[in-house]
Amino acid sequence: MVRFLRPLSRGTTYTRLLHLWVPMLLQSVWMLVDESKPWVPALVLVAVGLVPAVRVGEGVQGRLLLTPGAQDPGISATPSTSWRDRGRTVLWLELRVLLGWVTALCTVWMPIAAYELAKCAWGHAPSGVPVLDLLPPGRAWALLAPVPLLVLYGAVVGLGELITAWARRFLGPSAAERLAALEERTERLLERARIARELHDSIGHALTVAVVQAGAARAAGDPEFTDRALEAIEETGRAALDDLERVLGVLRESERPASARPTLADADRLLESARASGAKVDAEVTGPVAAVPGPVSREGYRILQEALTNVLRHAGAVPVRVRVAVRGDALTLEVRNPLPTGLPVSGRGSGLRGMRERAALLGGSARTGPDEGDWQVRAELPLG
Repeated sequence: MVRFLRPLSRGTTYTRLLHLWVPMLLQSVWMLVDESKPWVPALVLVAVGLVPAVRVGEGVQGRLLLTPGAQDPGISATPSTSWRDRGRTVLWLELRVLLGWVTALCTVWMPIAAYELAKCAWGHAPSGVPVLDLLPPGRAWALLAPVPLLVLYGAVVGLGELITAWARRFLGPSAAERLAALEERTERLLERARIARELHDSIGHALTVAVVQAGAARAAGDPEFTDRALEAIEETGRAALDDLERVLGVLRESERPASARPTLADADRLLESARASGAKVDAEVTGPVAAVPGPVSREGYRILQEALTNVLRHAGAVPVRVRVAVRGDALTLEVRNPLPTGLPVSGRGSGLRGMRERAALLGGSARTGPDEGDWQVRAELPLG
């Protein structure tokens, strides 16, 4: 019994009832003007529903009264952008008027019917209800007195659920709105993935260099080498802090431009950091690197950074050959180092996957894996 009556304790039940009653307020005004033509308001609503802004008002009403407090109400509050949306709005308005009539009949006549049946049970003749006027007084009518109240309960709760379902059907997001929402969600996911790659590449590189430098300094036992290692660790740490501040800036201000991120013009600091860690870097840059478009140059920098980080992390202080070339309409990056022994070669790390994803987002490609006794990272990025 408690479960059956639970809807009566919810505020949503009564806000939905108010929503059902709203059309009847307008209908009542018209009945004062000309009660012989009750169908005129429904006809006028056909023209009203074609106005794009009407869908906004109906959506706002639906959200406030039908689904109050819902995080995802499933009801749109944007203007109609197509004739299909206008047609759905018109049909919604007509259905709303229809349910308004049913609600008015139930909420007005069901309590009256219950009262008149109770009067009959107490021996009084009913009055005011055409059908009940024919009933003779008798105690047996007391058994039927609760029936109109049950009908009223069913109407209030059931019609509220029905109008909410219809609102989601006819005022729900259109195909264009769903596509726009999907594109927005995809953009957010891509931005989160980009931020994750930024943190992985910049902070991972700095930590790798710091660990290698600290280990080398401890093993060398040379004060002069230790000073150089500490200086390299400090420089790498400062650069990592700058990168971290840029990434956090993206989180704080989603509209902040990405132009502040490092590009291939800053590649010298990566090479010097790798050299300071003991790697013998043979670098060669050909072509107008400064003229490479910003997005390509930034992603190229991150690919080069991750490749050098992997060399230091997995191979240590080994000879590294770096080639950066700009030819025609493509940028080519190649990093090669002797293949480390005793380590599994899977090519499935998150860093390697990140390099391939960066290249793919620009319409290019990145290959990683063994090649003629070396470990090779080769990326080709289109400049267009």
